[in-house]
Amino acid sequence: MVFSSIIFLFYFLPCFLLLYYLLPWKNAVLLIGSLLFYAWGEPRFVPLLLLSALLNYGAGQMISRSEGPSRKHWLWLGVAANLGMLLYYKYLGFFGGMVNAVLEKFHGPIDFPAVVLPLGISFFTFQGISYLIDVYRRDIAVQTSFLNFAMYKAMFPQLVAGPIVRYSQIAHEIERRTVDNARIWLGIQIFLTGLAQKVLIANTVAGPADHLFGLPAAELTAPAAWIGIACYSIQILFDFAGYSNMAIGIGHMLGFSYPINFDRPYSARSITEFWRRWHISLSSWFRDYLYIPLGGNRVSPARTYFNLGLVFLLCGLWHGAAWTFIVWGVWHGALLIIERAFLGARLARWPGLLAQAWTLLMVMLGWVFFRADTLPHALGYIGAMFGMGEAHGPVANPWQMYFGRSAMTALAVGMLLALWRGTPVLRAPALWRPMRTTALLLCFALCVVSLAAGTYNPFIYFRF
Repeated sequence: MVFSSIIFLFYFLPCFLLLYYLLPWKNAVLLIGSLLFYAWGEPRFVPLLLLSALLNYGAGQMISRSEGPSRKHWLWLGVAANLGMLLYYKYLGFFGGMVNAVLEKFHGPIDFPAVVLPLGISFFTFQGISYLIDVYRRDIAVQTSFLNFAMYKAMFPQLVAGPIVRYSQIAHEIERRTVDNARIWLGIQIFLTGLAQKVLIANTVAGPADHLFGLPAAELTAPAAWIGIACYSIQILFDFAGYSNMAIGIGHMLGFSYPINFDRPYSARSITEFWRRWHISLSSWFRDYLYIPLGGNRVSPARTYFNLGLVFLLCGLWHGAAWTFIVWGVWHGALLIIERAFLGARLARWPGLLAQAWTLLMVMLGWVFFRADTLPHALGYIGAMFGMGEAHGPVANPWQMYFGRSAMTALAVGMLLALWRGTPVLRAPALWRPMRTTALLLCFALCVVSLAAGTYNPFIYFRF
C-alpha cells in the first residue's frame, strides 16, 4: 500500500485515525495498524519485521545490563545480526554473482538461493543499528516495553521509505505525546504538500523519464537525453521528498515529530551543501555512525579523503546492489573529496547562480548512473547528452513523442520549486495562509482525480 493511492487515502488512513483518536491504547493501535499496512504489500515478511524488532529489543536489553567488554560484545553481535539480515536479503544475489563469475573459471557456479527483497529493509535495519549504538553510548535509555519498541520499529508512516527516524529523536513521544487541532492541521498541510509533489509533479514527469531512459543510446538526440535526465531529476526529488513529507505529516497527526528529510537540495551551491539538504536522515546517519567514528575530518587530509570515499561507496551500495549505484556513490564521494581539497573554496567565490548551476550539473550526471540499468547504458546516455551518440535521421526518436504539455508544465513547475532559494511555502507569512490552504485543497482534488483515473503512479524508493 502506498500513500498516493485511493485505498490509503479514503479507506486505511481515515479508519486508522478514527480508531487511533478514539481508543486509549495509542501505541497498540499504531503497532497493529502498522503491521496491517506492511502486510498489505508484504504479508510474508511481517514475521521478519517482528524478528528484527525482537532482535534489537533483546540486544538493547543486554547492552544496557552489561558492563565492561561484554557490553561491546553485545553491541557487535546486535549490529552484525542487523547487517547479516541486510546482506542476505539485499546483497546475496549481487555478491553471489561476483563469486560465480570467478568460480566459472575453475569449476561450476554455486547455486545461490533466489531472495526477494523485503520492503523497507534498508530503513528498519539502519534504525535498529542506530538504536543499539545510542544505547551503548548511553545517549538514550533502553526501552523496557517490547510493545513500545515494536511500535517504534513498525510505525507505518516511515516504515518502508523513511525518513530514518532514530529512537532518540522520538523517545520522549513514545511514552507520552499530545495531539491537538493545530498539530493535526499542520500534519494535514504537510501531507497534502507531499501528496501534490508526488502525484502532480513526480508522477507526471516519470513517464517521459522512463520512456527516454528506455531507448537505446543510439536513438537519443542530445535534446532528448537532456529532457530525460531533467525529468528524472525532478521525479526522484519530488517522488522521495513527497513521500517524506507525507510521512512527516502523518507523524504530526499521530503526535510524533519526524526529522525533516529534504531542504531544497537543488538550490545547493556545492555538493557538500547538497548532501546537507538531500535525504538528510540518511546523510546524517552515515555522518554520526560511520564518518565521525572513522575520524571524520579530525585526522590527516589523506585519511579524511579515505573516510569520505568509504562513506559514499557504502552510501551507493545502500541504495542498491548494482554497479550503477556503486559508481553513483563513488561519483559523489570523489566530488566531495575534490571540494574539500581545493574546489570548495573556489566555489564559495563564484557567483551564486554559477555555483548552483555547476552543482546541479554534477548531481544530474550522477543521476544518470542512478537511473540507468547498466554502466554501458549510463555511459551511452551521457554520451548522447553531449552529442556523442549516433542518433540521426529516421533512427532518432523525437522527444516530442514522450514529452507532452502536462509533462512540460510539471517539469517547469518542479524546476521552479526545486531551484528556488527563497522562503518555503509552509513557512510563508501569515498573510499567505488562506491562499496556501486554497491551493492545497485544489491540489488534493487534482490528485484524487489523477489517482482515480489510474494514471502512472510509480514509487522509486520502494526498491531500497
